[in-house]
Amino acid sequence: MSKHEIDLEWENGMLFHSVVNGHKVLVDADASVGGSDKAPRPKPLMLVSLAGCTAMDVVSLLNKMRVEFSYFNVKVSAELTEDHPKVYSKVHIVYQIKGNNIDKSKVEKAVNLSQEKYCGVSAMFRKFAELSFEIQYL
Repeated sequence: MSKHEIDLEWENGMLFHSVVNGHKVLVDADASVGGSDKAPRPKPLMLVSLAGCTAMDVVSLLNKMRVEFSYFNVKVSAELTEDHPKVYSKVHIVYQIKGNNIDKSKVEKAVNLSQEKYCGVSAMFRKFAELSFEIQYL
């Protein structure tokens, strides 16, 4: 069984740092709760992880399928519950792709494979949120 571990060290106020795969990552809060707004909040970083996981899957699969594209972007929006603990209840992923003569069936296959088979972060999100997605051809 694989295992991930991190250390999160307090710097000051609500600012913390960690080293992930050799890269320093900071998290902070805004001033209303004692932070200094020097870094992202933890919950939005979860959305970055989701976007990064599925984006890497899709790009890898498109490359294997020999789909050429000039632009690829992933947007994620999420709704938080009103009551504490505030958690994401609905999450929507938008895949944006641009290129000449894009084979839409291959793009759809790559996105579906990411969502149904490969993206572990999507699988984790589905445990606590309604997850939806769409593809936009630009």
